[in-house]
Amino acid sequence: MIQNKKVLAIIPARGGSKGIPNKNIAPLLGKPLINWTIEAARSSRYIDRLILSSDHPKICEVAKTAGCEVPFTRQGELATDKAQTVDVILDALDRVPGFDLVVVLQPTSPLRSSSDIDSCLELLVEHDSHSAVSVAPVTEHPFLVYSMGPDIRLKSFLKLDPARSLRRQDLPPAYSLNGAVYAAEVDWLIESRLFVSAETVGYVMSNETSVDIDNRSDLEVAARYLISCQNS
Repeated sequence: MIQNKKVLAIIPARGGSKGIPNKNIAPLLGKPLINWTIEAARSSRYIDRLILSSDHPKICEVAKTAGCEVPFTRQGELATDKAQTVDVILDALDRVPGFDLVVVLQPTSPLRSSSDIDSCLELLVEHDSHSAVSVAPVTEHPFLVYSMGPDIRLKSFLKLDPARSLRRQDLPPAYSLNGAVYAAEVDWLIESRLFVSAETVGYVMSNETSVDIDNRSDLEVAARYLISCQNS
């Protein structure tokens, strides 16, 4: 609970995965991938209840063993490639009502810590915002990104002042969502069906801890980071 607001944390983890079979329970330094997220959530100062939304029996079993509640099995239509995350979360909120704030923690962000979760929640309430999300500095600045049509001529995605310097050291800071933490007021989320709006506040994480597991090379990057932390 934070400022008398009850907090529900939801880990969405469907069974289908193309890059890595059973990705959400793939081993990372001797633990199923999802366990890293469960442990971070269980160490949070503010989360009142932690639940899993999954369609996959093995993921449910692993999550239960790690200390995460599995109060229901996700329906098949919400476990396809085309299913929207917001629909998955709204389904969970309908099944597990009575909370003021919700935190969505994707199991593919194993380097996100309990401190990251709590800091995001603190920003949400301190700034009286509807939502707060974790972000990371971009590696490719949007001012330097172009589209290219059939005529192979480059066109900037953004309308730029021709006099603006495009030297990297002169560019303003830019951030992208890293997928590690999404926090929102429950009533606002239900009404808006959004996680990000013009009022959303951002919590900055480092690029090193913003690894999102999509393939085996990402697992290797995450493992190297965790080993370096253990050895430091």
